[in-house]
Amino acid sequence: MKIKLLLLIFLILAFSCSEDFLIKEPLGVNSENIFYNEKGIDALLIGAYSMVQGSSVWEITWGASIQNWTYGSGASDDAYIEPEATDATSVYDIERWNVSPYNNYPAEKWRWAFGMGVFRTNLVLNVIKETQDIPEQKAAEFKAEALFLRALFYFEAWLVFGDYIPLIDEDVKDPSKVGNINPEGAVLEFIVNDLKFAWGNLPDSQVQPGRPTKYAAMALAARAYLQELKYTEAKPLLDNIINSGKYSLMTNFFDNFRIEKNNNAESIFEIQANVNDINESLNAEMGIGLNWPHGGDIGMCCGFHQVSQNMVNAFKVDEDGLPLFDTFNDTNLKNDMGIRSEEEFIPSSHLLDPRIDWTTGRRGIPFLDWGIERGYDWVRKQSAGGPYLPAMKPFFYKFQRYTLSTKTGWMTGLNANNYRYIRYSHILLWRAEVAAYEGDLDKVLELVNMIRQRAGNEVVMGKVLIYKLPKSVYPWGEGSTDADYLTGGAVDWSQPAANYKIGLYSLFTDNNEAMCAVQWEQRLEFATEGRRFFDLRRWDDLPDKIGGKSMAEVLNSFAAEDISFRSGAWVMRSAVFNEGDKFQPVPQGVLKQQPVLKQRPYYIEED
Repeated sequence: MKIKLLLLIFLILAFSCSEDFLIKEPLGVNSENIFYNEKGIDALLIGAYSMVQGSSVWEITWGASIQNWTYGSGASDDAYIEPEATDATSVYDIERWNVSPYNNYPAEKWRWAFGMGVFRTNLVLNVIKETQDIPEQKAAEFKAEALFLRALFYFEAWLVFGDYIPLIDEDVKDPSKVGNINPEGAVLEFIVNDLKFAWGNLPDSQVQPGRPTKYAAMALAARAYLQELKYTEAKPLLDNIINSGKYSLMTNFFDNFRIEKNNNAESIFEIQANVNDINESLNAEMGIGLNWPHGGDIGMCCGFHQVSQNMVNAFKVDEDGLPLFDTFNDTNLKNDMGIRSEEEFIPSSHLLDPRIDWTTGRRGIPFLDWGIERGYDWVRKQSAGGPYLPAMKPFFYKFQRYTLSTKTGWMTGLNANNYRYIRYSHILLWRAEVAAYEGDLDKVLELVNMIRQRAGNEVVMGKVLIYKLPKSVYPWGEGSTDADYLTGGAVDWSQPAANYKIGLYSLFTDNNEAMCAVQWEQRLEFATEGRRFFDLRRWDDLPDKIGGKSMAEVLNSFAAEDISFRSGAWVMRSAVFNEGDKFQPVPQGVLKQQPVLKQRPYYIEED
């Protein structure tokens, strides 16, 4: 959805972004009477949609990004948040599970969810109630969209802060008096109730991409149920989506991350992005604006969100093309850590799941159409951030630069790649998880193999024939140009870039084995997409947890191995994950402004 009215809405709905938003009357409220009609309500809704990405006109809220690259990816074993431990200091403590209530990143997430998202959707809901001249069905559709958005903001806040959030609906007259100590299950019920109305009143499809359908509401509700392992409640919602016949897997895995494939057959709800329509490309996802390749020929800003060695190791497979599970991390996949670009490095010949090179950049592998990934020179600081490039999925091709990427601003990687918030592969693997819990092993086999079979349809092509990569070989070898992509240079384009193999499972012997396969597949399929930490947290409540290991065991072993691997980073030294680290603290600034709110027990509430 191209948000043409964005600047107008920002001006009309401008409000304070400080933590006292629950007290101060937001600026512009006195002008809301101009919205008491169909066009006005739609304009207000667009203003609410504009907040979903997690950025705003007033400030770039990296901590509020809808993609959760900090809390969901960098705080897990998937990736490292900050590549040098000298830049955005707030993120170190998120990565090492040592967050203070004064950390500004969680404060941004809170401000975004409540001060921007919930406030705006509640405003829309109240205007709908007061509007007389609008057909009843249209009013119900508008209400359903607003409730979907409110549920989305609440779900995101719930992911990060848990149950310690205030439940504020459109009928609350004084939000400053609403506490955040809720009965068990109340937050989930609040979210699902909004979504029930949404799926009961939203259409099967929308003319404008970016607006939710009934199936998007069902999918979000299913994901919410899965956070509490409520498989019985999630199952019929997932089945409804599958049986609708409206969605299908794209032929190729990476089609879900190509700009030209935005809003495709696999998409259930996408966060829309656009660039070069307004200054600073504010309709792009600015919350991930730090996460682009930083060094060498491709250099942008700022090299954050680098894929971890542990994540790379997870893509190793056995002779049958199946995951290694218990032994994947016994030895690291060969890497160029500490080897300069002009020195020789021969990439690993280990059998690999082909999704590895659609997830990160490895030395000696073609990096989209940008050139041979040159390793050391392309990484911001290897010793601190590791040898791999930032997550590739939100990036763009070189031929799209300055048309589908921003022409203005300092975060030059901002682009028009939508964020596929919920796609059909999520539905299939969530349904496989339900089946594993129930012991329906044939169903698990069917669904997991669908995902794995698709993963083998497309591999990165181009066997690089040179092993020393000084600057002079950019992009495809000595004397090459961009025109040599797929045709020439020091690359054999007829061969795959690495030794790829993917196999299908033949059977599962019990629930635990099936669940382990489902968990593994979710990690590989959704790597670096801001999901891993939250998945580990919910799986920690399963009987066999995460392949027989607790969340604490998984993350603390990752921290221990990472200390020796990233010799130039101090971030994980003495890092210990505890039960209380599963959720972020309530921001201290909010507690000061709203004394009715309480801090989580694990954190110290300071004066």
